[in-house]
Amino acid sequence: MISEVYNEGYKFCQDMRIPCYETDAAFCLKPASFMDMAQEIAYWAAQALGFGYDDLQRHHTAWVLSRMHFHCETLPMWRDPVVLKTWHKGADGLFFLRDFQLLTPGGGSLVRATSSWLVMDMETRRLVRGGDVLQLVDSDTRVEEDAIAEPAPKIVIPKDLPLEEKGFRTVSYSDVDIIGHTNNARYIVWAFDCLDYDLTSRSRVRDIYINFNKETRPGEKVQLFVAAAEEDGHPVRYVEGLADGKSAFVTKIVF
Repeated sequence: MISEVYNEGYKFCQDMRIPCYETDAAFCLKPASFMDMAQEIAYWAAQALGFGYDDLQRHHTAWVLSRMHFHCETLPMWRDPVVLKTWHKGADGLFFLRDFQLLTPGGGSLVRATSSWLVMDMETRRLVRGGDVLQLVDSDTRVEEDAIAEPAPKIVIPKDLPLEEKGFRTVSYSDVDIIGHTNNARYIVWAFDCLDYDLTSRSRVRDIYINFNKETRPGEKVQLFVAAAEEDGHPVRYVEGLADGKSAFVTKIVF
C-alpha cells in the first residue's frame, strides 16, 4: 500500500506498507527495493520543486545518480508500515545532494541515506557541467539537515585484495529504466547475486556504498568481480562491474 507524496515544508514524504515482493526469505526489505523506493520519491520531490524529469526533458537532459550511501539501522519487514522522506541539500561542487530517511510511523529511524546526482545530456550522453538547466534548482528550497552528514564517497577496492571473477550480466529488458540505461537498483541486485547466499540471507546489512561510473545500455555485457575483506570484525564485500574493460559500477557492502 502506497500513498500519495505529500510535503512538510521542503521535505517530501510518502506513507507505505512493505509488500511481500520487495522482501527476502527472512521477510526483510531488500536493499535494492529501498533504492527503487528512494528513486521514485526523488522524482516526485524534484518535480514538485520545478527541477524534475519533465522539467529537465525540456532541456534534453536528465538526472543520473552518481553515488549513494545508505546505512541500515533496522530493515523493515513485510507488512510493516513505514514513512519515506527525502529532501535536497543543494549543490556540492559538480554534485547535487539528496538525502533520504525511512522511518517507523512513530519516527524511529530504519534507514538513512545520502546520494549525489549529476545531469546528463540525453542526446550526447555526456554530463552537463553548466548552463541554464542547473539554474532550475532553487537553492532556497534546500533543507540544511543531514540523514548522513558526509557525502557518499568514492569507492576504491584495496589493491591487496584478490578479485574473484563471477561471470557476466547482459543488460536486458528488466534492467533498463526510463533513461534507457541500466537502472541504479539493478546493480545492487547484480552485486548481491554475486555473493554467497548464506552470507546475504543470514547476515544483516549495515552499510552499502555504491558509485555509478559509466552507464550501460541494452545488449552490453558487464563482467563482475568480487573481493572479500573485514573491517572492525564485520564482513565486507566489494563488487565491481566492468563494461569494455572500464568500471561501470563499484559497490562496498558491509554486513
